[in-house]
Amino acid sequence: MRNPFAGPLSLMLLILSSQTITCANAADLNHGCSKNESWDVSMSMCMPLAGSQTPRTVISGRFNVFGVFSAVQGLRGVNQFAAPNMFMIDAGSTIGTRQFINLDLMGTTELWTYSQHGYPELLQVGEERSDGTAFVDAQHPHSSPIMGLTLSDTITIDQAKTLKLFLAPRGESTDGPIALMHRVSARDNPDAPLGHHVGQDVGHISSTVVGAQLNLGTWVVEASAFNGTEPEPTHVDLPIGPLNSEALRITYLLASQHRIMASIAQVDQTDPIYPGTTSATRLSASIYDHLLLGSGSLDHSFIVGSITRRPRPSTLNSFLDEGTWKHNTFDIWGRVEVLQRLASELEMPTASVMGDEKRWVSAFTVGYTHWSAWHPKLGFGVGTSLTMDVLPSEWVTAYGRRTPLTARLIFQLRGSGQWNH
Repeated sequence: MRNPFAGPLSLMLLILSSQTITCANAADLNHGCSKNESWDVSMSMCMPLAGSQTPRTVISGRFNVFGVFSAVQGLRGVNQFAAPNMFMIDAGSTIGTRQFINLDLMGTTELWTYSQHGYPELLQVGEERSDGTAFVDAQHPHSSPIMGLTLSDTITIDQAKTLKLFLAPRGESTDGPIALMHRVSARDNPDAPLGHHVGQDVGHISSTVVGAQLNLGTWVVEASAFNGTEPEPTHVDLPIGPLNSEALRITYLLASQHRIMASIAQVDQTDPIYPGTTSATRLSASIYDHLLLGSGSLDHSFIVGSITRRPRPSTLNSFLDEGTWKHNTFDIWGRVEVLQRLASELEMPTASVMGDEKRWVSAFTVGYTHWSAWHPKLGFGVGTSLTMDVLPSEWVTAYGRRTPLTARLIFQLRGSGQWNH
């Protein structure tokens, strides 16, 4: 089963991705941030700059919590409750008129709000449980309670230019598109993309990251060194390792509501799910748009991911297209995914016969969320989604059907706030 998109990905050296512009006024290069703020690409938010008018101390926070009841069809389906969630706390202070020191904590409680099986999601793979068995047809919990802990120093060059230096015992390597929990196009969707580990945003939880970001207004260049060891999501830890991997990401603002980015990472890693692997190359590509449509707005993302594992070359590719249309008190959202999976990844009974032969799979999701404003900075949403997976014919026996459906009832609470002194 061939796909016309497979070839070009394995040859890419530089790739395009982007990020939606979602500040109040996206007409300028600073994305609607105030004159004492600068847009941070990796955090998808405005961050304070040093200067005489900047508050000396800034503490901000935001959170997004889901409660999801899932009903999954097929022989591998389960009916289950889970609560994907994340929270962020940023505390920073100016030093003189040119430096802003910031400590960013990103956390989650998914280790305790997911079952042993994980968050039910057909065709999803990645990471291992504490007993050494792999998460299959389920999303693993993210590292709890600390998903990321980053100390940074942002140096103001002038109003449009900054240099940020950062280090993190656990943080984001500078590769892949903006992580799923920061993408505005995915704000109502509790599901991690199936391409999460196929060259997309797996780098958002990396160990021992040291890096720099140069923001020149229309251009942003980011580079980092990090430890490539895969995290152990069912362990409460904060491991430190040698810097054995590196990543480069370049962002360019095409227009006020369109942004592109190129990224590549060379990762030194072993992975028990892929025996014999010693290293991998991760590439990604995406386009993010913010469009005004009548009385509503559309946030849209298109992402391409690719990962090549070595020493025996094995390349997997992934494609994602997602969007959220906001109109008054409700959001309509969806996601389309097409990607390659190995029979061995999904523990197929035929894996020993088929070896690591790749197969294309796909998933189509549509969702609806109605929002109630409890406070200007706090909202409560009730929604639902339906996902149809499409499997190759030879996998039907294992899953019970060619197009299993997943229905979800979704409750969501999110908010944000800031304190200045």
